[in-house]
Amino acid sequence: MIYRVLLVCMGNICRSPTAEVVLRHMIKINGLGDKVEVDSAGTHGYHVGEAPDSRTQRAASARGYNLSQLRARKVALQDLDYFDLILAMDRSNLDNLQRMAMPEQLPKIQLLMDYARNFEDDEVPDPYYGLGHGFDLVLDMVEDAAKGVVEAVQKKLSS
Repeated sequence: MIYRVLLVCMGNICRSPTAEVVLRHMIKINGLGDKVEVDSAGTHGYHVGEAPDSRTQRAASARGYNLSQLRARKVALQDLDYFDLILAMDRSNLDNLQRMAMPEQLPKIQLLMDYARNFEDDEVPDPYYGLGHGFDLVLDMVEDAAKGVVEAVQKKLSS
C-alpha cells in the first residue's frame, strides 16, 4: 500500500514545494520511501510550470534541500481522490480546498501545522512579499511539522 500526501499553498513556488522536499527527506530517512508518495500543488495557477522562487531555493539549499527539479502545478479535482492526506499551509488555502471537495473528502484535508510540535502557529506564513528571513522561518516550521506528519503516517501504515 502506498500512502499519498499532498502539500498545498497558493502558488506552489514557496511553502508547499519546501514542504514537499522536507517531507520527502524525512520519509526517506525514516525508511518509508517506498511506502509514501509526496507531492505539492497550489490552489491558484499563477506560476504553473515555474521553478520554486529563487529565495526559497537558496534558503532550502543552505539546509541541504534541492528544489531545482520541482515545477509548480495547480491542484486538480482528481488530487482530492488520489491523495490520502492533503495538508494546506494556511486557512485560506484550506478553505479553497474544502470548497473543491466532496463531503467524504473533507476529513483528509487539514492544516500542515496541526502536526507541529514546537510551533503553536496554525499557519505557515507566506514569505513571498517579505524579507529573506521569512524563508528560513518557513523551513523551521515545515521541518517541525514534517516530523509529526511522519509519525502519523507511520501509525497509519502500521495499523
